[in-house]
Amino acid sequence: MSKYALFLRGINVGGINLKMAELRAALATLPLSKVRTLLASGNVVCSAEVTADELKSMVETLLRERFRYDAWVVVIEAPTLESIIDACPYPADDAQTTSYVTLSSDPAALDELARHASEIPGAEFVRLSPEAIAWPATAGSTLDSPFSKLSAKARYKSTTTTRNLRTLLKAQDFLAG
Repeated sequence: MSKYALFLRGINVGGINLKMAELRAALATLPLSKVRTLLASGNVVCSAEVTADELKSMVETLLRERFRYDAWVVVIEAPTLESIIDACPYPADDAQTTSYVTLSSDPAALDELARHASEIPGAEFVRLSPEAIAWPATAGSTLDSPFSKLSAKARYKSTTTTRNLRTLLKAQDFLAG
């Protein structure tokens, strides 16, 4: 049985509103165990006897059918999440800076994102793994960050989602417990 963190793109923003209790109830119809949601932004931890790709497909299909929206999910295995967090050079708790990690289900899309980001003056980022790029933003001005503006483009919608480092740490704690 493998442990996973699932990160749903665009939940409870932009008109896609899901109550976490409804999400958990829907996920209970899948062959998952130890399902927990974190915060209200589409973060789930669970265990399953399927591959990450199979889990991604099952969850996206379920969400599309049950909640009628164009669902996109990034699935990260627990050991990979731990290595992503360990590789992040930015602080989890800093009053002036918020540390973000953009996660992707498609390393090629993340390669492209990194390539474009490297061409933007002032865009600071670090590739953490094939699935993750970390980047800092001045507290309170995340949406003005060069990397945030780039990663928000429609091109990356189906393959990426961004979380602050504190959320990843919380998912890691839930997976360890």
